[in-house]
Amino acid sequence: MGFYDTDAEGMRPRRRGPLSWLAVIVVSAMIGSIVTMLFLPAMIRSHLVSLPVAQAPGTNLAPPSGVQQTVSYTVDTGIVQAVNKVKPAIVGVVNVAKVPDFWRGQMVQKDQGVGSGVIFDPRGYVVTNNHVVEGASAVEVVLANGQRVKASIVGTDPLTDLAVLRIPADQVKADMVATFGNSDTLQPGEPAIAIGNPLGLEFRQTVTVGVISATGRTLPITDSQGQVVWEQDVIQTDAAINPGNSGGALCNIEGQVIGINSSKITQTAQGPVEGLGFAIPINEAKPIIQQLITNGKVIRPVLGITAVSLQELPLESRPQVPVDYGVVVGQPTAGAAAAGLQEGDVIVQVDNTPVHNVSDLRKALFVKKPGDTVSVTFYRGQQKLTVNVKLSAAS
Repeated sequence: MGFYDTDAEGMRPRRRGPLSWLAVIVVSAMIGSIVTMLFLPAMIRSHLVSLPVAQAPGTNLAPPSGVQQTVSYTVDTGIVQAVNKVKPAIVGVVNVAKVPDFWRGQMVQKDQGVGSGVIFDPRGYVVTNNHVVEGASAVEVVLANGQRVKASIVGTDPLTDLAVLRIPADQVKADMVATFGNSDTLQPGEPAIAIGNPLGLEFRQTVTVGVISATGRTLPITDSQGQVVWEQDVIQTDAAINPGNSGGALCNIEGQVIGINSSKITQTAQGPVEGLGFAIPINEAKPIIQQLITNGKVIRPVLGITAVSLQELPLESRPQVPVDYGVVVGQPTAGAAAAGLQEGDVIVQVDNTPVHNVSDLRKALFVKKPGDTVSVTFYRGQQKLTVNVKLSAAS
């Protein structure tokens, strides 16, 4: 196959002179102008049709093309309504401690921590967490409008991490009192709204929104020796809860308080975690709150023993019983001694409730009242026995 040569005889193109090229350019420009004039209006119209046109409120007239309008509107969703309803009741709680002032050579009061609280009674009662006010020499409450007022501690309960404060009733307006909801009816997936003061008063009344992640969760409560003495039932939520939110409100879509925010998990052996916040269910908090108002403390019934979980003891120190769970009796007094319980007995049941550890024993007893009688099943060696014990009040 050969190559085609455009300079070969019969294939050479005709050369155009300068005037011929000028004529071609002029004609082309004229044709282009005519086409543009014919089609440009249609092109403009097609683009204008696809653009949204703002319509003036209350009219059917569109504004002239090219004019922009600013349209105002109000977002009034269920969450916004709920927040507006409960927000005035959410306060800051300031833990004030006495610290040494080396320059003055005397003790002075200084803010050592800030948490949150909820006004729930027009008489000025505020619920918060015990750990928010623990160790305080004085407590102050920061209202929703920023006003700072002195508060007194009505009562605290370290076991459930709840505390009740009181501020002057004349500082509480009608719209500043929260309504308690029903935490027993919560379902995973329904909206959850947390309001509080994360990281302090600079971010007071911060609103975070999520869902109820789970109900019926339990968190262990340990004593100073690290022994689990209680398992607190909690609501799990992915609404952001941070330091400073403690004692604030977890609300439902109706703006009702269904939990008192208390803790979050940020780190595990597997690494950092997110979205694991917890609140004390309000139905469990209410009887504690009422006792704190009435008695200044929670009066709980006791068997009259010192107790340790069987699993907490070294194998060589455990009583020889045919079970590997239960609570070992120590130093029986009061009702326990009168019923015949002895040191070394292993309690495995109270009424119809199995007892695997000290936490189980407390939960079985704390639904009772001082003066009630309970049936206690226990092992003494290989022998299984049952006695009736009259409960006394914890000192």
